[in-house]
Amino acid sequence: MATELTTTDSPAEEEVRNQNALGRALASVMDAGREILARRRLVLNSGDNLTESLFALCRELLHHRGEASGLALAGEITSAYGQLSAKNRLDFFKFLATEFEADDERILAAAETYREQPVIENLWALSRAVEAPRQKLFRRMNTAPGGTRTLVAMRGQLLELLDEHPELKGVNTDLRHLFISWFNKGFLELRRMDWSSPALELEKIIDYEAVHEINGWDDLRSRLREDRRCFAFFHPAMAHDPLVFVEVALTDHIPDAIAPLLQQDRAPVPRDKVNTVVFYSISNCHPGLAGVSFGNFLIKNVVEELRQEMPGLKTFVTLSPVPGFRRWLQGADLTGLVDEKLAERVKAPVGRVVEADLGAALVKLCAHYLVNVKSGQGARDPVARFHLGNGARLHGLHWAADLTPKGREQSAGIMVNYLYDLNKIEVNHEAYFDKGRVSVSRSVTRLLD
Repeated sequence: MATELTTTDSPAEEEVRNQNALGRALASVMDAGREILARRRLVLNSGDNLTESLFALCRELLHHRGEASGLALAGEITSAYGQLSAKNRLDFFKFLATEFEADDERILAAAETYREQPVIENLWALSRAVEAPRQKLFRRMNTAPGGTRTLVAMRGQLLELLDEHPELKGVNTDLRHLFISWFNKGFLELRRMDWSSPALELEKIIDYEAVHEINGWDDLRSRLREDRRCFAFFHPAMAHDPLVFVEVALTDHIPDAIAPLLQQDRAPVPRDKVNTVVFYSISNCHPGLAGVSFGNFLIKNVVEELRQEMPGLKTFVTLSPVPGFRRWLQGADLTGLVDEKLAERVKAPVGRVVEADLGAALVKLCAHYLVNVKSGQGARDPVARFHLGNGARLHGLHWAADLTPKGREQSAGIMVNYLYDLNKIEVNHEAYFDKGRVSVSRSVTRLLD
């Protein structure tokens, strides 16, 4: 009697097969749509007419109703945007900011109607009037293959122009508003990255690492060994392209320097001795997603993952840079903060060897900067603002913790431990946002005194 053998695809293989099937279906629909557009002469012109042609396609897509031809239009627009020069991109953003802006008169009329008759139908009409038409355009562009990726890249390029072109802020606000919905935590997938992960994803980790550069495959392999972890958030619309990732060290103590954590020929801590999780690098991968919060969810999810894997873990702490410290130091009035004899020396570039009195002065100034120097009600330093806003405590400051050129240039060689006390995270979070109060350890309090 013959035995029939059956095989079951892995989840990854099934996902690839489903994506391929969806891709073929979309391609078929888009081919039909292109034929319709060709008959209607709604085609993309190249060369000098590219920008004007793109404008015309955007106007058409905004009011288009056909499904196949609408999908093809969206594809043509995303393709054309990728071909624009820097100058033409600026023209495109100005086009979005002016022609696709909300109509003031329509808003006022809808508001007046709602004031006179505050019923739900009039509130809906007011809501539609307030929304700039470009939001509808972006939603339709998002239906094209690669549409989400194009829009994320578009916002990243837009952000580079805002300082010189503040008139484009409305376009940025609309994209950010949409991304907050599209990249909601419910759509994100947490994956542990290890040496068996797809090569394309591992290459992205090397490319996107923004805190401590990964020097090739051997360095990456070291950071994925058994005493290390790397977790990333992915979104279904951007397969194999992480949104944010965190690198973790499993140790038996709270570290005070980065070099031992990155050392490739280290001796790993025995698993039964591990009691501390060190978050030593968090990298946001796409500038276009700035202001869309992932990191706080990432840390909390990783904590839960690791606690399930290793119930004996007790301490969750970071080893973080202070990227805004020296920039603040250059322009700060240090009167009353440091001895006059040291006032100029602390502002000078930091070498690999520093006298003890200068190092102590820099650490005290850094503590002052992290706790007392504000941007609005929150900390000015972006890394401090992130961790303190998540409910962490400022636990310790360490001199000569990062003596790489980048560490000395940005942080004067100082690194910081932010402690995530799981029993106090919510209390610290509320105190920080309600009163601007920073939770600090006794060692930091002594530095402030």
